[in-house]
Order: sequence, then C-alpha cells, then structure tokens
Amino acid sequence: MQLEHRCGQSNGLGESSLSFDYDLVILGAGVGGHGAALHAVSVGLKTAIVEAAEMGGTCVNRGCIPSKALLAAAGRVRELRQASHWKALGIQLGAVNVDRAGVATHADNLVKKIRSDLTNSLKRLGVDTLVGRGKIAGSQKVSIQTPKGEKTITAKDIIIATGSVPWVPPGIEVDGKTVYTSDDAIKLDWLPPWVAIIGSGYIGLEFADIYTALGCEVTMIEALDQLMPTFDPDIAKQAQRVLIAPRDIETYSGMLAKRVIPGTPVVIELADTKTKEVVEVLEVDACLVATGRIPATEDLGLETVGVRLDRRGFIPVDDYLAVTSEGEPVPHLWAIGDATGKMMLAHAASAQGIAVVEAIVGRPYAVDYRSIPAAAFTHPEMSCVGLTEPQARELGKKEGFKVQVARTYFKGNSKALAEGETDGLAKIIFRADTGELLGAHIFGLHASDLIQEAANAIRDRQSVSHLAFNVHTHPTLSEVLDEAFKRAHEMIAHP
Repeated sequence: MQLEHRCGQSNGLGESSLSFDYDLVILGAGVGGHGAALHAVSVGLKTAIVEAAEMGGTCVNRGCIPSKALLAAAGRVRELRQASHWKALGIQLGAVNVDRAGVATHADNLVKKIRSDLTNSLKRLGVDTLVGRGKIAGSQKVSIQTPKGEKTITAKDIIIATGSVPWVPPGIEVDGKTVYTSDDAIKLDWLPPWVAIIGSGYIGLEFADIYTALGCEVTMIEALDQLMPTFDPDIAKQAQRVLIAPRDIETYSGMLAKRVIPGTPVVIELADTKTKEVVEVLEVDACLVATGRIPATEDLGLETVGVRLDRRGFIPVDDYLAVTSEGEPVPHLWAIGDATGKMMLAHAASAQGIAVVEAIVGRPYAVDYRSIPAAAFTHPEMSCVGLTEPQARELGKKEGFKVQVARTYFKGNSKALAEGETDGLAKIIFRADTGELLGAHIFGLHASDLIQEAANAIRDRQSVSHLAFNVHTHPTLSEVLDEAFKRAHEMIAHP
C-alpha cells in the first residue's frame, strides 16, 4: 500500500505544474542537492536550488575535496622521505622540504575549480540558483531569506538537502585557532608541533596522516575502548600496525576529553569514559575535534507541515525518502543526505537525490545502502562496503545462516611487490550456504578504487562462486580481490 501511495503521490498526474513556480525546489546545493538537480533536469523538471553559502556544500568546500588535496600532498611527502623504499628501487633522492602555504593553496585552488564546475553545470542546464537561506513555509511552499529581503516560491515537490555540521561535545571550547573542527583544519593555517585529535574515525585518521607526514606529533584520543571502533576488526588491527604504531602518534582509548580549553598551550582534561573521573591532563599546541557530525536541520520550518525531528535532529523519512509525520509521508516533501542520517557520505546523498527524482516521476525504488562503499584516504588507504564480520554474524544468527570469511594479503600480489607497497589485506565476508557476498574490507594501496568491484557485486547480490570466475588483468592490484573470491569459492566447494 505504501508503494502505491508513493506512486500516486509522486507522479503529479492530479496537479498541473503550471500552478507552481517550479516542478522541484531543492534546499541545499551540496553534492546531494546538485546530483538531484542534474537528474531532475534530465527527466524534464523545471528546477531551482536554494543555497545560502557556497555551491558544493561541505564535501566540496570543507570536506572530501580539500582534504583529498591535503592528503595527496602529504602522501607525496611521506613517500619521498622513505629513503629505504627508493633505494630498493635504485633511486636516490635529496632532502624534501614542505611549503605549508603552498600545500594550503593547492587545496584552495582545487575547491575553487570544483565549485566553479558545479555552478557552471547548473547554469548550463537551466537550473535556477537562488541565493539565500530557504525554509519550508507550508505545503509546497519555500520562503527564502535573501540579501534583498524575504521571498516565497512554490514548487510541486521540495527536497531538503541541508547536510550536516561538525559535532562538538560538551566541555570542549572551540576558538577556531588552537581548538578547531575539520572545517578549520582544512585551511592548514599552521602546522602545530603537537596536535591532539579527538576521535579515531575517518576524519581523525586522515588528519593524523596529514599532520604526521608534515612533521607534527599527534596524540589520538578515543572515548570507546578500542581505536577505530567503526571499522572491521581485522582492518582496524592492520591499520593500527601500519598507520599508527610506526608513526609519531600516541594513543588513548577508553578516555573522554572531558574538558578542552583553547590557548597556549591547549589544556585537555582526560577522564575515564566509564567513571568520568579526570585521570590525566595534557598540554598540547592544538586540538582537532573529530567527533563526528550532526544534521543541519534547525529552523527549517518543518513544523508548518507537522514534521518533528527525531531525538538526534535527523529528518524522519520512509524507505523512499519521503519526509514523514507520525509515520506517514508528507505529500511532495522529501529529504536526502546527512540530514536524514541514513548514511553520511556525499555519494550516498547523490544516490538518494537521484532516487527521489525517480520517485517524483513515478519510478520509485529504495536505495540499497549495503552496496554503497566508503573509504579513508590514508596512506595506505582503507575501504569497505556491506557488513563487517560481527554484523554479518549477527545477521546470520538472526536469519539462520552461517558466515564464512576469506582473506588475502598484498604481500602476495605481483603489482604490490613491484611497487614496494606490500602492506595490506583484503577480507570478504559471505554466506556459507549460497555464497552471497555480504561485505568486503580492504586496507592497502588504492583500496578506495579496488572496493568498487565488491560494491557492484553486493548490489547485484552475486555469489563468490560466480565472482571467482571473473578474469582480472595481470599483474594488477585487482588480483587481491580475485584471489579472495577464489579462496571463498574453494571454501564453499570443498567445505
């Protein structure tokens, strides 16, 4: 019944778009909003996008794009300073010097280019970009606070794509200079001799990689009992051995940064996570707060259509990303991206935007989150898609099937050996009965690129026995996954 309701609600056969200013208005011009706008134009919808800040949102301006520019520079520095690695290849190099300002300029120039490309693509396709802060003003209405005053527009459908902002826990005072979030760290205004990083997730790990490559000492603080708690255990173990242990990084786990006071020095009161009692005080040069992100959903006017945010501030949506009120979809109102809390990744937001547009034109489908990959662009990289081993075993226990695991290592791969980059492994998780691939996790050279093959296989619910007979180019890093699929097939064929 819900699917029938969505189709009936979404195809607009009962209403003429001529009675609205636009077929579709999107609040937020991040990667998700931009992707939705492009797809909307391709299916013939008159579209406008509302943005108060920069085109591209967090990803382009303060996240994915500038951080990758910094990581690219940091990676080159780290590689060039590995004299033993180059000597093994028969190459001798002199001293490597870093121009901090030059690295920061490289990131800034990349941001400007991508932002310009996004702006031009919308302009070229005839999407109206409305500058100002938009909010819901009632059913199928949006009010926009512009530099010239407030204006109201109407749209047959509205997508909320307002993204997220860094979360700063209580007790931490941010001044943007000595204590800051990733929004400010990305500027690389200075290189603190000793920087504390609160959090050991994707953001914390990537900045630890950047800072240590550029000569900073790092202290990593994790509130949970183990570092990298969201990663598959095998990957976390390998990553700690390669990314943390040999580098100038000291770690604390099971410790809460109860209080952080900016200044010179920055004072950090560390408390036991369980008892909340202060057990140590650190004095460092700077502190990066990398404790995750929260939805940017305040003051969106959702109350005008009877919608309440959930307890964490996310916008409630159904499987088709229609905004819901008391469990029922609100007609013609949708939400995508970080604001929904479904999967806080830029490419997930883009996939959601496309799915919503498809629903609007009467072709609804649910986004398959299990097949959306993620990556940390450390050196070496980490990537994953689908379930971790603990998650898969829990699902198997619930649904009555056994789980098996196959692992292969980069040290046995010809291309990795030729590159002199043999740290890493690939791990795949699959059903013992059907061979269905449930998850894949890679740590090693170009892991972010390699994961896509597994992501596509999970999307199509393929079995490892089918994947084992795919042909991979030799010698390439892709053979790491090929070997894992072949081992998994043998485990099923010869239990």
